[in-house]
Amino acid sequence: MASPIIDFLLSRNSAPIPDLKEPAPSDAEIATMIAAASRVPDHGRLEPWRFILYRGDARVEIGRQLAALAEQREGPLREGRRNQELARFSRAPLVIGVVSIPRENPKIPQWEMFLSGGMAAMNLMISANALGYGTNMISNWYSDVPEGRALLGLAPQERVIGFIHIGSYAGPAPERPRPDPSKLYADYSGPWNG
Repeated sequence: MASPIIDFLLSRNSAPIPDLKEPAPSDAEIATMIAAASRVPDHGRLEPWRFILYRGDARVEIGRQLAALAEQREGPLREGRRNQELARFSRAPLVIGVVSIPRENPKIPQWEMFLSGGMAAMNLMISANALGYGTNMISNWYSDVPEGRALLGLAPQERVIGFIHIGSYAGPAPERPRPDPSKLYADYSGPWNG
């Protein structure tokens, strides 16, 4: 069963964020990546996700705001911790936020919409990898607090699926232990009975 697509999927890795460098994807490549990201299962055609591009000086400004928010929440920050917040979005040349937009629908549950957003995030990463870029997705503390989400451009009802860091990477990405696929599935054997 020789397939370059399967080979590609079986070798996909996340690159270390600090090693993602310029150049970032071009505007045309970003448009291609977003088009690929939108080709996911989307029950009811609700488009329950959107994408926010963080690039250029905006990445540095977000770092300043995150450091200020962290200090407001935790008190004075040590220098290392402050520098960590300052660099959150400027370590890679492009960060794309994948945002879940809950839609009201009597037939389609919110969790299904969130899963659709997760699939969009994965398609975005795979398409960036296919274009030759390294990627890594994180969420972090600011995704879980209303002030952090607002600062990053999310409406109150929206939630973070992930922030995908993208850049050129002189790989290969480091391999990590993977689960044994043979232990991840089994034939159906009837209702669960404890």
